[in-house]
Amino acid sequence: MRLHTLGFVTALALSSATAAEADTIRIGVVPGAYADSITALIPEAKEAGIEVEAVEFTDWTTPNVALDAGDIDANYFQHRPFLDNAIADRGYKLTDIGPGILANIGLYSLKHKSFDAIPEGGKVAIANDPVNQGRGLLLLEKAGLIKLRDGVGFTGTLDDIVENPRNLEFTEVEGPQLARITADVDLALGYPHFIAASGLFDPGSGLIYSGIDDRRFSIIFTVKEDRKDDPALKKLVELYQNSETVRKVIHDAYNGNDKLYTLSWLH
Repeated sequence: MRLHTLGFVTALALSSATAAEADTIRIGVVPGAYADSITALIPEAKEAGIEVEAVEFTDWTTPNVALDAGDIDANYFQHRPFLDNAIADRGYKLTDIGPGILANIGLYSLKHKSFDAIPEGGKVAIANDPVNQGRGLLLLEKAGLIKLRDGVGFTGTLDDIVENPRNLEFTEVEGPQLARITADVDLALGYPHFIAASGLFDPGSGLIYSGIDDRRFSIIFTVKEDRKDDPALKKLVELYQNSETVRKVIHDAYNGNDKLYTLSWLH
């Protein structure tokens, strides 16, 4: 875990008769569009009396552990199916208070220009967590490379592959690290915001993408259940969703490519 203080926590000195301290929100993020857009919100949040401190994580497990422990006030890195799985697995008392970016996913190859070129026994890198693995497998099925057991949907795992005509070999990788392994395999699941943040290759070079039909995978602002009505947290989400600066930073984080993301709260 790396701590990045993106907003300085200060007392707001008012008149000699009154003094008030700004609300402080510590929010867990992952690198890329999510961290960048929260950073962009800091000046507007400060004007509204909210100091923002961002805690940056490089994995998808620790942000919920930290939130559950009370080390942070919110996190902004996961979609609802991922959160539901974490709640079922760990018993967290967490919920969401508003949607953010819908990040499309894609299948990428730095060795081949089409799915037809993927060889027999080709190596495929895919996310290792249950929900994102299932989402990636659905995209592989859409591309015609595999067939999944009927009805598994986004909960599918490698064990649910019933047809694999090219005998593809799968490597399971922590989601944020997929961009770094793409050059070493024939095909990889990819998250455009992580790819853009890495600078390793063009996030717009995917062979296929998901789309708005995946709205259930919109990234959410997650908090502890007993703070779901916290005025400062709700205000932060409102500011985020209405900030033109945030929208510009998100667009830039996705290389100005509208096919890589959707502002889910507008749909």
